[in-house]
Amino acid sequence: MNWLTEPFRHEFMQRALFGCALIGFTNGVLSAFIVLRRLALMADAMAHSLLPGVAVALILFGVAPGNLFFGALVAALLVGLGVQIISGSSRIKEDTSLGLLFACSFALGLVLLSLSPAQVNVTHYLFGNILGLSDGDLWIIYLISFIVLPTLVAFQRPLLLLMFEPSVAASQGVLVKPLTYLLMGLLVLSMISSLQAVGVVLALGMLIAPAATIYLCSDSFAAMFWGGGIVGMLGSCAGLFVSYWLNFPSGACIVLVLGVIFFAAYLFSPKYGILSKFLRRRHLHEESLARWEERNSIDRAVRSQSKEN
Repeated sequence: MNWLTEPFRHEFMQRALFGCALIGFTNGVLSAFIVLRRLALMADAMAHSLLPGVAVALILFGVAPGNLFFGALVAALLVGLGVQIISGSSRIKEDTSLGLLFACSFALGLVLLSLSPAQVNVTHYLFGNILGLSDGDLWIIYLISFIVLPTLVAFQRPLLLLMFEPSVAASQGVLVKPLTYLLMGLLVLSMISSLQAVGVVLALGMLIAPAATIYLCSDSFAAMFWGGGIVGMLGSCAGLFVSYWLNFPSGACIVLVLGVIFFAAYLFSPKYGILSKFLRRRHLHEESLARWEERNSIDRAVRSQSKEN
């Protein structure tokens, strides 16, 4: 059991494990709304749009976690505002403007990072570096989780109405537009917390995989809401351990473990798994064949009896 307890002897692993648990659970809970609202492209755009804000903060204020947090937040809000302006003032649809702006903002971030006077490793922002969490990083992650989780619990019912029927939500007195902006704000905060764990490139996997996994196993929103958080937390921590044991990049291992859990549900889920559907279809076919043979035997018996009479 030495291999299991060894990671806990290192302070950097203790920090990383605590950060993984918080980030994984927060993203997993939020992922229920992202999957049901079909906001995967928006989430990906928000993740990529964080990079120029981080780069500007590095150039102007240095590597303090608080500066990077506010830089990333401002950049994501500016990209979101730009999407609304372009789609509202031209023929360009929202998804087109979203794809264009996130590609441009990501490219701008790479250019600005190369101009930063501080010595930074670009791969830490692209693919994460959760093993290098500082006290300031942990406080930001804790603060974001403290904001996102209670807000989602408090607004769970109106957000659920918004997911499926915005018109019904409006008729029930739900403020649809402010609630949508609130959801986007929570998404941005979660992306910022994921930046240190898996980077801007892999952040989408950490946000989508947990709820997508539960969605294949259950029709219950409560199961997606809390189950997504549990899957996100356990999968993130397991990915961290795998990266430690195999000496692989931590961000990539976290997303890969979540991906393996998703594909296991895709294949073996009792309700919507591919193999379960195949076996169920085969079982129904055998039942139908048995009923057909039984009916034929009854018909043959009736015919032979009528001939005898």
